[in-house]
Amino acid sequence: MSLNARIILAASIVLAVFLALTGIVLDQAFRESARAAREERLQGQLYMLIAEAEVDQAGRLEMPAKLQEPRLDQPFSGLYAAIADGKGKMRWRSPSALNVELPPETTLAAGKSVFSRLPDSSGTDYFVYRMGVSWSEGKRKYAFTFSVAEDLSAFHAQLARYRRSLWGWLGAMAGLLLLAQAMLLRWGLRPLRDVAQEIRAIEAGEKEQLSGTYPAELSALTGNLNGLLLRERAQLRRYRDALGDLAHSLKTPLAVMRGALSEQQHEPESLLAATVAEETGKMQHIVDYQLQRAATAGPASPLAAPLPLRPLAEKIAASLEKVYHAKQVSLQLHIAPGLNFRGDRGDLLELLGNLLDNACKWCHARVELHAGSEAGHLALAVEDDGPGIPAQEAANILQRGVRADQSTPGQGIGLAMVASIVQAYGGEIRIGESPLGGARVVIRIPC
Repeated sequence: MSLNARIILAASIVLAVFLALTGIVLDQAFRESARAAREERLQGQLYMLIAEAEVDQAGRLEMPAKLQEPRLDQPFSGLYAAIADGKGKMRWRSPSALNVELPPETTLAAGKSVFSRLPDSSGTDYFVYRMGVSWSEGKRKYAFTFSVAEDLSAFHAQLARYRRSLWGWLGAMAGLLLLAQAMLLRWGLRPLRDVAQEIRAIEAGEKEQLSGTYPAELSALTGNLNGLLLRERAQLRRYRDALGDLAHSLKTPLAVMRGALSEQQHEPESLLAATVAEETGKMQHIVDYQLQRAATAGPASPLAAPLPLRPLAEKIAASLEKVYHAKQVSLQLHIAPGLNFRGDRGDLLELLGNLLDNACKWCHARVELHAGSEAGHLALAVEDDGPGIPAQEAANILQRGVRADQSTPGQGIGLAMVASIVQAYGGEIRIGESPLGGARVVIRIPC
């Protein structure tokens, strides 16, 4: 999972939990507020009902034919009223309460009031507000309990509307917050994408180092990467310089020895001198071979620039056509467009140079180079119309590529060097027969 996806997922979970808790708290607060509002309204309606009531001297309760609250006059309006005497006997019911079963009446002392949620016998819940009232007529007192009840259908409908609105707005808010967070996250992670893009440009050979301006948090990273690139190039340069110095320092003493031994061939020890000269020559070839093997860079760093194959191949072909001008060699190149070699330039020159030089040396008049990409590998094939290489001799030549002490001048040393380079790159080499009649050397190197 990407860093961007992880952050968005974590933020989504936290936001969902936060909004859920917020919704629950707001829902509970609204529920309590709506319940308190119902209580206040029922209390006001009960006071209005008390104001409309009259009690005569005989203790009879009289109510007006038309009440001030219209809902109390409408059957099944959801708002009901009732009055009971001090013994709990029902003395009056509002027109809206006819044929409606209300919660059982209870008597209350004068001045005492109760607001509660009560069910009737069928299980229907009501908000009920009750108050005890005392009337004085002469020396007599009459006690009554006034009740106002409202079923919960309107209350539940109000809660449902509020919840739909609440969760709708919270959901929309969550969507907007996630969108804003995704945009901010994309903006915040843009420097990382820029670093990745610059690294791809370095891999493609379009740049040599990271050159963008980055936040302080990434400056250390980009600085370290640039330092790594510089150290890699400097180390490779020092390695090659050291090998070059070694080659020059070894070749000069060997040349002096060979010259001195050559002068001694006219002396009685000429046979010994000839033998030493021959062995010195072999040493020279072995030193050349081992130095070339040591100088093989091997697979390129992922940050190294790819090398276009065609320009180098054309340069080598032009040089060989001049060298073998007397043979009138026809050297044909068949190279796929845009084909690159991921490795060291010197290794590529050594590969192509040895293969083409060997083919030109042994051909009659025609040499072909085929180069392309096959299943993630760079494929090179060099063919000629010469006498070819017998299967047993081909095996020996490649064996010399492993056993450097058996390398000798001629055809073997070039192919031995090629085999050594291919082995360093983790590739494979095969020698077979060409349709042109001569040898066909095929190389496959991982890209």
